[in-house]
Amino acid sequence: MENTLLVELSRSQFALTALYHWLFVPLTLGLSFIIAIMETIYVKTGSAEWKKITRFWMTLFGINFAIGVATGIIMEFEFGTNWSNYSWIVGDIFGAPLAIEGLMAFFMESTFFAIMFFGWDKVSKKVHLTSTWLVAIGSNLSALWILIANGWMQNPVGMKFNLDTARFEMHNFFDVIFNPVAVSKFLHTISSGYVMGSLFVIGISSWYLLKGKDTLFAKRSIMVAASFGLLTSIFLITTGDESAHQVALKQPTKLAAMEGLYDGAKREGIVAIGQLNSDKKIGDKQDEFDWSIKIPYALSFLGFRDINAFVPGIDDLVYGNKKIGIEPASEKLAKGKIALNALRSYKNAKKANDLQEAKKSLVKFRAYEKYLGFGYLKDPKQIIPPVPLTFYSFHIMVGLGSWFLILFALSLYFTSVGKIEKQRLLLRLGLFSIPLGYLAGEVGWIVAEVGRQPWAIQDMLPTGIATSQLDSSSVAITIGLFTVLFTALLIAEIKIMLTQIKLGYKGA
Repeated sequence: MENTLLVELSRSQFALTALYHWLFVPLTLGLSFIIAIMETIYVKTGSAEWKKITRFWMTLFGINFAIGVATGIIMEFEFGTNWSNYSWIVGDIFGAPLAIEGLMAFFMESTFFAIMFFGWDKVSKKVHLTSTWLVAIGSNLSALWILIANGWMQNPVGMKFNLDTARFEMHNFFDVIFNPVAVSKFLHTISSGYVMGSLFVIGISSWYLLKGKDTLFAKRSIMVAASFGLLTSIFLITTGDESAHQVALKQPTKLAAMEGLYDGAKREGIVAIGQLNSDKKIGDKQDEFDWSIKIPYALSFLGFRDINAFVPGIDDLVYGNKKIGIEPASEKLAKGKIALNALRSYKNAKKANDLQEAKKSLVKFRAYEKYLGFGYLKDPKQIIPPVPLTFYSFHIMVGLGSWFLILFALSLYFTSVGKIEKQRLLLRLGLFSIPLGYLAGEVGWIVAEVGRQPWAIQDMLPTGIATSQLDSSSVAITIGLFTVLFTALLIAEIKIMLTQIKLGYKGA
C-alpha cells in the first residue's frame, strides 16, 4: 500500500511540475521566432514603428522566459529526488541529452538573451538581430535535446542492459538522436509552440482592436502572427500525423486508448467525435461507445499507411490474437519473469564465481531481455493506460488544432483586405483562443505521458519500479508547497503581463 501511494504521489508531483512548466515553454518557443521575424522587418525597413512592435512583444517574452526557467530547473531536480531508481537505471542514456541541453542550448539561449534584451543601444542592428535569432534557435535546441530524452523513454533504442551493474547503457548515440519517435515528437512539439505563440499575439492584438487602441500596431502584429500561425498549423497537422504513425508502430496500447478501440479490425476508422461507454471493461462484449461518428478506414491508413491494415484493439493486446500474430500479455509477463530470474541467477553465479552458470544465465537473459519490464507487472490488464483520460485528451487536442487553423486563415484574410477591425466576433474568438491554446498543449502532453503508462521506459521499466525510496508524507508535503509556488509564479506572470499590455506598445 505504501509503495502504491508513493508511486501515485510521485507521479502527481511530476505531473504538476510538468503541466505548470508547459504553461511557459510553448510561448517561449513560438514567440521567440515571431519576435525574430518582426525585428527582421524592422532592420529591413528601418521603420521605428516596427522597432516599437518588436520591443513590446520582446518584453512579454522576457517575462515568460524568466518565470519558465524556475519550473524547468525544479522538474530536472525531481529526477534525482523522486525518481532516483529511474535515474540510476537509465542515467547513462537519459542524462546525456539533458547535459548537452544545459551545456549547449541553454547557455547559448541565455547568453544571447542578455544581448537581445539589453543590447538595443549597445550593439549594431545586425548584431542585435543575430542575437534575437540565436535566442529563438537556442530555445528550440533546448527542446530538441529534452525531447530526444523523452522520445527515448517512449521508444528505447541504442542501448544495452548491463547485467553486472543492472543499468541500461548507451550503445549507439546516433540511434538515440535519430530515434524516429524522438524526431516526430520534437517536430510536433515545437510546432505546437509556434501555434501557441501565434495565438498569444493574435489574442492580445485582438483585445487592442476591440478597445480601439493602438490599431496599427495590432493589425501589423496580427499579420505576422496569422501568417506564421497558418504555416505552422499546417506543419503541426503533418507532424501530428507522423507522430501518430510512430505511436501505431511502437506503442499500440497508446493508440488503442487514444481511439477507445477494444476490438481490433482491418480497415478501421477514426472516431471524429464520440462518448465512451463508461461501463465498458476489458474483455467484455459491451459496445465501446454510447455514440460516435467515425471516418471510415482512416485509422488503418493514417496509422499504418495501408487502408487494409489491421489495427489491434485493447482486447487483442491483452488477450492476444493468433490470426494476426499478437502475443497475449500474460505470455509477456511470464517471459519477463524468466528474464528477471535469469538476471538474479547471473548475479548470484557471479558472486559465487560460478562462471559456467553465469554464462548460461546470461544467454537465457538475452533471449528474454525485451520482456524484462513485463516481469514486474502482476496483471496483464496493467499494460493498458487509462482509456477515458487518453481518449478525451487526444480528441480535445485534435479538435482545438483544427479550430486554430481556421482562426489563422480568417485572421490573415481579413487583415489582408483591411477589414479585421470590423470582425468583432472573430476578434473575441481570437482573444478567447489564448487559453484554448494552452489547453491544447496540456492535453497533448497528457496523451503522450498518460498514454504510455504503466511504463517509465516503454516495455522495459514500469513506473512503480522507477521511484525513490521516500516517505509518502514528504512527497505529499512538497506537492502542496509546489502547488502554492507554481500558482504564485503563474499569477505573478499574468499580473506583470497584463500591466505591460495595458501600458501599450509605446510603453515598451
